[in-house]
Amino acid sequence: MKEFEEISQSLRDLIEEWEPLFLSMPPDLITERRNSQNRTIRQIVGHMCDSATNNAHRTIHLQYQESPLSYPNYATHGNNDRWIAIQNYQEEDWFNLIQLWKYTNLHIAHVFEQVDESKLENVWDAGDNQTVSLQDQILDYLRHFRLHLNEIAEIVAEG
Repeated sequence: MKEFEEISQSLRDLIEEWEPLFLSMPPDLITERRNSQNRTIRQIVGHMCDSATNNAHRTIHLQYQESPLSYPNYATHGNNDRWIAIQNYQEEDWFNLIQLWKYTNLHIAHVFEQVDESKLENVWDAGDNQTVSLQDQILDYLRHFRLHLNEIAEIVAEG
């Protein structure tokens, strides 16, 4: 689907732009400054990895399991902060974390380009009486990705 190809290419472009920026950031910037959610850059990048892997798995499940899909929502009720804490992104090797961010997002870009268009209306039960179609999930991913890059840009600009 042309629209998904554009999303995937935008993800690739942002990864190419941001990877060298991330790798040039000094340790105090990535570990000490925090956003309004009290997350450091390390933790935001870790969350972006969690988002990529969870969205990739959900995208796959939505194409072969019965709709509505019952799949855990890792990002609600504070669970995304639990994921960040349990994995201790604050102590993760920075280079390895950036590589994880890069390659999980390159992979989800690839996954989006493989989607079976006949499955786009399949829905995921996101909890709290909310459902999300496969199409809407894919269309929203780039917005979410940019949101976190903008949070990081704001932390950098504060310095």
